[in-house]
Amino acid sequence: MVPDAPNETVPTNPAIYIASPEGDTGKSTIALGILHRLAAAVARVGVFRPITRLGEHRDYILEMLLEHTTAGLAYDDCVGVGYQQLHEDPDTALADIVDRFHRVAGRCDAVLVVGSDYTDVAAPSELSMNARIAANLGAPVVLAVKAKGRTPEQVVQVVELCIDEIAAQHAYTAAVVANRCDPAEMTEVAAALAGIDPRTYVLPEEPLLVAPSVAELRDAVEGTPVQGDLALFDREVLDVLVAGMTAEHVLERLTEGIAVITPGDRSDVVLAVLSAHAAEGFPSLSAVILNGGLTLHPAIGSLVSGLGLRLPIIETRFGTFETASRVAATRGRVTATSNRKIDTALSLMETHVDVEELLTHLAFPIPTVVTPQMFTHRLLDRARADRKRIVLPEGDDDRILKAAGRLLDRGVADLTILGDEAQIRGRAAELGVDLSAAQVLDPRTSELCDRFAEQYAQLRAHKGVTREQAREIMHDVSYFGTMLVHNDMVDGMVSGAKHTTAHTVRPAFEIIKTQPDVSTVSSIFLMCLAHEVLAYGDCAIVPDPTAEQLADIAISSARTAAQFGIEPRVAMLSYSTGTSGTGADVEKVRKAAELVRQRAPELLVEGPIQYDAAVEPSVAKTKMPDSKVAGHATVLIFPDLNTGNNTYKAVQRSAGAIAIGPVLQGLNKPVNDLSRGALVEDIVYTVALTAIQAQG
Repeated sequence: MVPDAPNETVPTNPAIYIASPEGDTGKSTIALGILHRLAAAVARVGVFRPITRLGEHRDYILEMLLEHTTAGLAYDDCVGVGYQQLHEDPDTALADIVDRFHRVAGRCDAVLVVGSDYTDVAAPSELSMNARIAANLGAPVVLAVKAKGRTPEQVVQVVELCIDEIAAQHAYTAAVVANRCDPAEMTEVAAALAGIDPRTYVLPEEPLLVAPSVAELRDAVEGTPVQGDLALFDREVLDVLVAGMTAEHVLERLTEGIAVITPGDRSDVVLAVLSAHAAEGFPSLSAVILNGGLTLHPAIGSLVSGLGLRLPIIETRFGTFETASRVAATRGRVTATSNRKIDTALSLMETHVDVEELLTHLAFPIPTVVTPQMFTHRLLDRARADRKRIVLPEGDDDRILKAAGRLLDRGVADLTILGDEAQIRGRAAELGVDLSAAQVLDPRTSELCDRFAEQYAQLRAHKGVTREQAREIMHDVSYFGTMLVHNDMVDGMVSGAKHTTAHTVRPAFEIIKTQPDVSTVSSIFLMCLAHEVLAYGDCAIVPDPTAEQLADIAISSARTAAQFGIEPRVAMLSYSTGTSGTGADVEKVRKAAELVRQRAPELLVEGPIQYDAAVEPSVAKTKMPDSKVAGHATVLIFPDLNTGNNTYKAVQRSAGAIAIGPVLQGLNKPVNDLSRGALVEDIVYTVALTAIQAQG
């Protein structure tokens, strides 16, 4: 039995059950938002699907949600029973569901339970069955209803009926989300729901979330790719045009992200739409589908191939009616690889649902550890809370464009991207990335070039740099981006996906320079271990620091760690602890530790100290029992780059830690370097870090 109010008891393994009275309510959007907030609040978050199709077809919603959990559960662990079993023996199926749920819950701090999808009728009322399951799991219900096609009054009626049905099964409705609402009616629907007892939220209809991908349309029409960039088959199709009219009328009807269906022998239409796709001022198409089993005429095929377009072109044997019918019936799914849809769903939830308030209402426990997922979620939240403008100089890299789209979708930062605007926006459109909110500047044509060149020539006059040389230098994206930071036109810069560290950092040394009380630019990596986050410095910049430079690195690292919510306890690492060893290397570390104490007496610092004594309480108890740092160090300063770089990589690879960085420190304004092997996710987090640095 579930209590009438969630604060009366707090279950050992808190769970939330998302249920709906019908299909197409967008439960996966709601589930994603709650799952991400849970991952930021507790260490081990799992997901469970009590009713699903068992067998060869895996549940795509469960697969997608598992990518965002933190409990390390396998797919098979997270499913309950199949529809057939529920039909044949509901009581036994319910017992199996409860048993399998508790196996999952025993390995988690919180579990998100996602109810059935109405792909099969499990009982006279599927909602009643879901409510009965929720009651037996001791999980409060978040009710998802569809507002699309309903008046505000009708939405209220549906909600009230559902709440009564849930209560009849002795389950508790904690919140209601009216999803897929006409944006023009959101205020009215919210006002109508205000009188409902549980917390109520309204989410707008977002066409992107139900838009099929090019690959899904290809499969629907049993098509064969003729040509096209494989990466573009993941792009969402926002509209479809059956091109039965003449070419000029087809061109009038093209819109962004549209797929054009036309017979393979309509050479005029094919050439017209491909030319429009390539031309400036016309929308970017998502695909061309050639129906009727008619291939392109060899001459037209050669011409199309010679255009070198990346646009997917697909052939299908079906006629126009069958092709159009199959395409119209294809509804897009939010899958594990649907990055744009996932970011859009998260943005909707962050904007319209106070998930943190909901979790507080449900009395989820306050965590005592910080997991990598909790830390990265908090990074994004902090960056979003005070948005800064970050420049990304490498606009010709797909990873940068994809990361930019995610950052803009999630509202993490405002962005300026450098490069040829037509090429950047064209490639972004092909990738299905919305950069409409980004500023794009071309260093070769920008009116800022002359102004920046004049400033740079003055800054480097002592090095003999002339105005003519400065103008040429300003065409370099790293220098141009750094000048944007220098002139407060942006708040920070992230580069290095295609350039070396030196290419990224050198302009910052020359133009932005170091903070007044720091003479050494250095770096830290934020090492996200299983249950804590440590700062490692310096692992990227200074090869063989002196004692004075080590002190600089330690002080800067402590400041940077504090910026990211890590209480700084500084360990100056060496091969000996305390007074147990001697030698030039040990003395350097001992001198550096003393300089830190003199320059920053408020800091807790210990050194020289070995790594194990710094982080392991049992070792510290033996080697340095009276130290406030030993055994609990959070900022670890390595004696040289060789040691630091190898250690961070060893921990990253052997312990499975997430290494975020390098985060540059000591500069007057934030500039950060990427690895040339950086993933899209790495770029997103580095931009968030840079934005937080810019917040001060």
